[in-house]
Amino acid sequence: MADTTRRPGRPAHGTKSGSPLARRWRALALWQKIIAGLVAVVLAVVLVGGVAFAGMYATTSVPDPNADFQTNTTNIYYGDGTTQLADLAIQNRTTLPPDQMPQGMKDAVVAAEDRTFYTNPGISPMGMTRALFAILGGGDVQGGSTITQQYIKLMYLTPQRTLKRKINEVVLALKLSNQQSKDQILTNYLNTVYFGRGSYGVQAAAQTWYGKDAKDLTVPESAILASVVQNPSIMDPSVDESNMGRLQARYEYVLSGMLQEKSITQAQYDQYKGKMPALPKIPINPRYEGPKGFLVNMAEQELTSLGFTDAQINGGGLRVTTTFDAAAQAAAVKASQTYQKQAEASAKSRGAAGGNVHAAIASVDTASGELIAVYGGDNFVKNSRNWATTSRMTGSTFKAFGVIAGLRDGFSLNSIFRGNTFTPAGETETIRNEFSMQYGPVTLLKATAESINTAFVDMVSQMENGPKKVMQAANDAGAPTAGGWDPYNRVVLGIAEVSPVDMANSYATLANGGKRNKVHVIREVKDSDGNVLYQAPAKGEQTIDQPVAADTTYALESVVNQGTGARASALGRPVAGKTGTAGVGTTIASAWFVAYTKQVSTAVMYVAGDDGHSDLDPYRQPGTPTFFGAGYPAMTWLDYMQVATKGQPVLKFDQPANLKSKRVGTSVPQAPTTQGPAIQATQAPTQAPATQAPTTQAPTQAPTTQAPTTQAPTQAPATDQPTQAPATTQPTQAPATTQPTQAATTGPNRVTGNSGKTATKTPVPVAGG
Repeated sequence: MADTTRRPGRPAHGTKSGSPLARRWRALALWQKIIAGLVAVVLAVVLVGGVAFAGMYATTSVPDPNADFQTNTTNIYYGDGTTQLADLAIQNRTTLPPDQMPQGMKDAVVAAEDRTFYTNPGISPMGMTRALFAILGGGDVQGGSTITQQYIKLMYLTPQRTLKRKINEVVLALKLSNQQSKDQILTNYLNTVYFGRGSYGVQAAAQTWYGKDAKDLTVPESAILASVVQNPSIMDPSVDESNMGRLQARYEYVLSGMLQEKSITQAQYDQYKGKMPALPKIPINPRYEGPKGFLVNMAEQELTSLGFTDAQINGGGLRVTTTFDAAAQAAAVKASQTYQKQAEASAKSRGAAGGNVHAAIASVDTASGELIAVYGGDNFVKNSRNWATTSRMTGSTFKAFGVIAGLRDGFSLNSIFRGNTFTPAGETETIRNEFSMQYGPVTLLKATAESINTAFVDMVSQMENGPKKVMQAANDAGAPTAGGWDPYNRVVLGIAEVSPVDMANSYATLANGGKRNKVHVIREVKDSDGNVLYQAPAKGEQTIDQPVAADTTYALESVVNQGTGARASALGRPVAGKTGTAGVGTTIASAWFVAYTKQVSTAVMYVAGDDGHSDLDPYRQPGTPTFFGAGYPAMTWLDYMQVATKGQPVLKFDQPANLKSKRVGTSVPQAPTTQGPAIQATQAPTQAPATQAPTTQAPTQAPTTQAPTTQAPTQAPATDQPTQAPATTQPTQAPATTQPTQAATTGPNRVTGNSGKTATKTPVPVAGG
């Protein structure tokens, strides 16, 4: 009798081979073969992997914490890779036997790092799962590790995040758990883990943090030390005062874990919570002495942000190449300290106390975002505030972002705006220029060259959501939102706060054709064997259209060629930039000069007082009415840039795009007005700015053609005051009334008024020099 039973992969007897049913059976048979093959492959992999794992397990030796553990000094170099900037901590460790390891410290670190320590097999399945997903997603191998795994990594595995290292870590953790008791593992861990401040192991940490032996630590002190193990650099208040909040939160997390694990009572928890023990002040390592301490600190902070642990940074034997240029850095220190001293002498000559003025320099490679020089202060040990990374009011240097926003919005450099005192529509307070100067209708180009407040406020008020567009332009250039970034028309005058580092990088974006780079100080990191662990990415992002960047640069060149920044023309190569002075009431709070060549962008800021908010006026140059950005800041910039650009080819900026105005509306009244509604729009002239690229030579009529001497001039440079632009920079349609006239008010207009704000309390920038 024929067998009509269906077999897998075959249609029933009598089924036609070309029928749909037959095709389905063939597909099923194919899938059965594929699945069978995959199962075979998986079984083979498991078998081979199991054999390999067993082999690794059998041949891998467990490290001896006393014989094998060592740290290697990390060295930091300038950008040439050979000139040493600093070396970091070498090993500071004292091993304790198990019977001397305080129980409170054991309980605290278990609560902080691995609450399943006494029950897990030495590895964390959840952590391994996260690592697997990271591998599948193309990311680094990482994830939460047990105390046992952390100890293995501390002992002798490399800092590289690779699958091979992760497998070795798992093998060793399992083997260690089978060979040693939990108490042994925990004791060895506490003898090797890094607690910050150069201390490895709990005995060194107790001495460093509290000046006592580990056996004498209290429960709260143990909880503090257990808290910082996670990441000492962001938990230690001696590194940064803002770390105190994070330490407090971590401290309470540790205490809650100790309560959960019943190593402390509810009464103890209630007693200790919210009451951290006092942290004795420790001496700062001499490696941070002087101005270079700021560079070392910035390098350490960036290494941490890149994922390197404190233990790797301080004792991992890393070879770190920074972006700092040794010659440029020396020039930044010399220029800053030279003019700081002159400013202090000026204050003393006026009977002021002096001695509390701060210069800051930040200098960026425009093509890469590398920070090539920083002056953040005289001595990091005495005052760790880095003025180069401290945000303060930017004054008229913020107008560069107004130019970007206006060009994006359809205006051109030839668009006409109010140059006289006026009251914007819907406001009750007038807007004035420095010294209440009256210019009549002016082009955006002239308004930029001579830093005319009224024209910029007029332009922003005509743009829909104008203030937000100005702030967006600043963000796109590279200035992050900070204090004073309020969305109202006068934000363009520079109430917004930005740090010198970010201002230098923002202007670098313009020099780079609108392509923004991330400013950074670490170029490369290698391990002790020479393996590259990190290289800075070279790719920037186009955040500002190239034509807009080119026309903005052209406008900022006019500041140097015929405006308030003429001192910089003495550099003898194309320079674009902006002066800025900002104040509150009658106080000058900050003064700036930010300018760039094609290759280097440098920001200089001066502030006074412990918090950088005191009055700069007592420190002004002899013979000048106020502390202008065209004074000491521009002098500092020039002295520094003469060294920073030495040997570089003289390059022109990109040709201006001569963007045409797309804005159509009511033209500016010919007669100057001081009151009345704001203009709703401007009539664009038919003629665009001249297409001729600026020459590489400074104008022969520039007030200053030589670098300033180290002595403060007895008379204010002419460029500190608004000057008349050459007729060739004005469009042929510009009204004849664009010549400035002096109003009756002779004092600096430090309060221009802000809609809805109290004039005596609101910080208002002073435009111009």
